[in-house]
Amino acid sequence: MGKVVLYSSVSVDGFIADEDDQPGPLFDWLLSGDVPLDESGELKVSQASYDYTRAYWDQIGVTVAGRRVFDMTDGWGGKPPSGIDHVVVVTHRPAPEGWDPGAPFHFVDGVEAAVARAQELAGDRIVEVAAGDVGGQALAAGLVDEVRMDVVPVVLGSGKRYFGPVHAQHLLEGPEEVIEGDRVLHLRYRVRR
Repeated sequence: MGKVVLYSSVSVDGFIADEDDQPGPLFDWLLSGDVPLDESGELKVSQASYDYTRAYWDQIGVTVAGRRVFDMTDGWGGKPPSGIDHVVVVTHRPAPEGWDPGAPFHFVDGVEAAVARAQELAGDRIVEVAAGDVGGQALAAGLVDEVRMDVVPVVLGSGKRYFGPVHAQHLLEGPEEVIEGDRVLHLRYRVRR
């Protein structure tokens, strides 16, 4: 089974979005370089960010996200983002009315069941869990193997926290990797068991 990774871009004060769920400048680093990150050519990063991010993205098989993210993105138009094979949506509600049942999206009740389903789908590839409430629940349940953060030099002051509502202490190893990109610091930690 592939490892489970909690991931997002994050402000230096620990937020993944403001109070209105807007990321503000948190993704500006994806436009700050001259190396295309994907086939679209829209995302351009520094060479250091490309080497780190592209290698990671190429290992992801499934993303686990909450229903709020799914709804905010309109389900990515039925196509998983960044070339990912499947998206598992943690939700207590069914798929939206009119949703294409053939789209590679799976609607699962509860974070434990969602991660289990994602691991089945991913095989030996990475299961990426979106940071925020769902990511914090996965960490608290002991389901996360690794934490990756793209730390952006901005202070949001308030908003949606990277680890969501986690209230207990969780120890991480490392850092295993620290990569300086243009307007971003890429960090990778293993979760201590």
